[in-house]
Amino acid sequence: MKTLKDHLILFDAECPMCRMYTSAFVGAGLLDKGGRQAYQEFSVSACPVLDRQRAADEIALVNLKTGEVTYGIASLFKVISVVLPFFKPLFLFRPFVWLMSKIYAFISFNRRVVIPAPYPGTDFEIQPGFRLGYRIAYLFLTWIITAFILSGYARPMGEFLPAGHPLREWLVCGGQIFFQGFVIAMVDRKKLWDYLGNMMTISFAGALLLLPLLLVACWINVKPVCFVIWFLIVAGIMLTEHIRRSRLLAISSILTMSWVLYRVVILLLVLE
Repeated sequence: MKTLKDHLILFDAECPMCRMYTSAFVGAGLLDKGGRQAYQEFSVSACPVLDRQRAADEIALVNLKTGEVTYGIASLFKVISVVLPFFKPLFLFRPFVWLMSKIYAFISFNRRVVIPAPYPGTDFEIQPGFRLGYRIAYLFLTWIITAFILSGYARPMGEFLPAGHPLREWLVCGGQIFFQGFVIAMVDRKKLWDYLGNMMTISFAGALLLLPLLLVACWINVKPVCFVIWFLIVAGIMLTEHIRRSRLLAISSILTMSWVLYRVVILLLVLE
């Protein structure tokens, strides 16, 4: 396998996702053994042209010979092109580059709510920027997928859960965004978007955990009580994760209580 020589990729030391895939690049031989370093530890004098804020937002790749720096999706394309050179024409196709740059930015600007780090991170002066548009897009996407899965999961529980309006799960899931948004705005407004991002990651992950049983039910007969039991187990996992992330964000336990209260009230209203 070819290696991209004399290049250094700068990753976010506070981002588990970034640490993982840059380590995979080195482990797979795409970069030299010393071909990765945290941008927080990179010396300014080593590459004066490096835009440190942009390197915090988008992963940077430094050519150690020329001093040239690429950022974001261009950095990833450059690394991948070494191993898969037949993709180079595609990586030069502007519509594809534009689309992938938007997807990359969507992931990059939401990475710390997907896999959180202790708030507000370490004492590094430069932290990743925040883009409201990408956060709203993340909330919208996770809401759509979560509500879709929950709508499908509610049907097999018909013996225990009364049938409701087809949009019930969509309204419940979306309603919690606004309800918890109101609570966090009252408790700690500056953490509103970080909290909502983390909360919807929990909801999204919980919905994904429900999928296996739905898929199994496509092949064998699964009793409604099994769906209820698995739902309660997943709800317990979600509660544990909500508590953990709340601690990482250093926010009041009021948010966990209101999160549980909302779900209990909705359940009581549905069962009436």
